[in-house]
Amino acid sequence: MKHIFLTGFMGTGKTTISGSLKELLHMDVIDMDQAIEDMEQMPIPEIFAQMGETYFRQCETGFLRNLKEREGTIISCGGGVPLRDENVEAMKACGIVVLLTASPETIYERVKDSHDRPLLEQNKTPEYIRELLDKREPYYKRAADLEVSTDGKSAGQIAEEIKKFLDSSKAV
Repeated sequence: MKHIFLTGFMGTGKTTISGSLKELLHMDVIDMDQAIEDMEQMPIPEIFAQMGETYFRQCETGFLRNLKEREGTIISCGGGVPLRDENVEAMKACGIVVLLTASPETIYERVKDSHDRPLLEQNKTPEYIRELLDKREPYYKRAADLEVSTDGKSAGQIAEEIKKFLDSSKAV
């Protein structure tokens, strides 16, 4: 059984949707950011502050490489995972990549009260979110096997949409 990688910008619903998919598909879930925090024994903002973004991105790549030992897991990826070619290759080699999208305004509403998103902490506006999205969008789309908008939908609706794709493509 293949992995299901949920990718997309922060605040698009990866963690929430992974929970709904878990119930629907009866698969294990791993939140990549949480797994990295556990491995490094510090929160992501501290990893960024003490070790830098490059180190954190290397942790993401290492995490993906270790997934060969597992099967049939839903992985809620960090927002920057598809930015590295080696990450995309690792995900495609062992799973299906689902891109979750949302408008900058929706993302802003979802993250405005959060303080554990280092790339947004000093500039949390819909305009800045749009700038980052525009830079990342080509990487996200290149990696995706399926793209699902999360605007105005419940987690259950999105999980059903993903399940229909998986069933029709015999992807998992």
